[in-house]
Amino acid sequence: MKSVHAVLIGLAIVASPISSLPATAAPQMVATPASDALAEAIGGRASGPFEDFYKSRGYRPLWIDGSVIGSDAQAFLKILDDAGLDGLKPSRYKAQRLRKAIAEADSGDADALARAEVDLSRAFVRYVQDARRTKNVGVDYADLALKPGKQSPERVLRAAVLGKSFSHYVRSMGWMSPHYVEMREMLRTALDQRLDAHVIDTIRLNRERARHLPPASVRHIVVDAASARLWYYQAGKQVGSMKVVVGAQATQTPLLVGSLNYAIVNPYWNVPDYLIRDNVARKILSGRTLASMHMEALSDWSATPAVLNPAAIDWQAVAAGQQEIRLRELPGPHNSMGDVKFVFPNAHGIYLHDTPNRDLFRKDDRHLSNGCIRLEKAWVLGRWMMGKALDDRPKSKAPEIAIPMAATVPVYLTYLTVMRSKNGVAIRPDVYGLDQAKK
Repeated sequence: MKSVHAVLIGLAIVASPISSLPATAAPQMVATPASDALAEAIGGRASGPFEDFYKSRGYRPLWIDGSVIGSDAQAFLKILDDAGLDGLKPSRYKAQRLRKAIAEADSGDADALARAEVDLSRAFVRYVQDARRTKNVGVDYADLALKPGKQSPERVLRAAVLGKSFSHYVRSMGWMSPHYVEMREMLRTALDQRLDAHVIDTIRLNRERARHLPPASVRHIVVDAASARLWYYQAGKQVGSMKVVVGAQATQTPLLVGSLNYAIVNPYWNVPDYLIRDNVARKILSGRTLASMHMEALSDWSATPAVLNPAAIDWQAVAAGQQEIRLRELPGPHNSMGDVKFVFPNAHGIYLHDTPNRDLFRKDDRHLSNGCIRLEKAWVLGRWMMGKALDDRPKSKAPEIAIPMAATVPVYLTYLTVMRSKNGVAIRPDVYGLDQAKK
């Protein structure tokens, strides 16, 4: 190892003013630097990616407060003791060995402090990596870049020091989704109140679905098809929520992860084949017209299709499922997509979109759509995603106005059927039957 004393001097010479650093990094720069003896000892104990991490921060410790191991370590040890709530084995993290190292560090000896410091960081990395490891619960990743993978030790530790408070990060389990932490605490209530096996199994299944969700430090959207609600997160906290309408039992909203990358104002709505066959065609045969339904028939799925004469279409064949045609609903106040839709590429044809049917949000059961997600506050969500104000109503009447986002926003469609209640835990109706299918 290079001389730590030289490294510290070098850092002091080249360090940039705190005001020039990103806001998220600044709080870490004001921490008390390690003494030469402690820094030397930490550098001697750390190796590989751990040495890289500590070297990058001038060998300043995470767990040491003054000349003792701080209370953050005790909070972390409690999490390790409860690792069974994560479906993990507490023995894997050798909490008793850590407690012994912490007790020995009470002497204030630099080498003992460094040993406890580095051992705690190693256990922290191992635990976070394990806690973030997902199981197959039927999630489809439309954007493979969002699929959870094993994080490097350096990445785990850097994420822990990006926020304003490492202490808060540890105590709130900031490496996990708030939904996961809630499921974990419900499971503790599964244990304290001796809930029946069915409830415990359901909580565990929901915990695994929530394990796929990112922490609140990641800017993202969560849509829960079980409760028909949406939340969005940024900078470590929830910044908004709303009601949504999701897929009915026959046309379920899938467990799906993708990246929203643009909005379309004044959208068309491409009518699904089964609705054309079972609904539109039969209305036409009963005397309705496409014009009265604000629709038009198209020759194909190209970018420049020809508009067909409805009179030239064999609607009997369409109703019988013997002929397929393309129909789209025109933009306007009657359009099922409302005034805006948010697009993320996926094989299911799922969108997040506005709706003119505002009365749907007054219903307790909002499993009413064909699979897409109708938004209670589409323009509010749009302003947050776009990073700029969007008009409450589009000024232009031109159809399909595409507005790219400055940065993509990950969206996670999940299915969480357990929730807190006055008595501890309650289970929502399993509308899609996914809980039973996994047992």
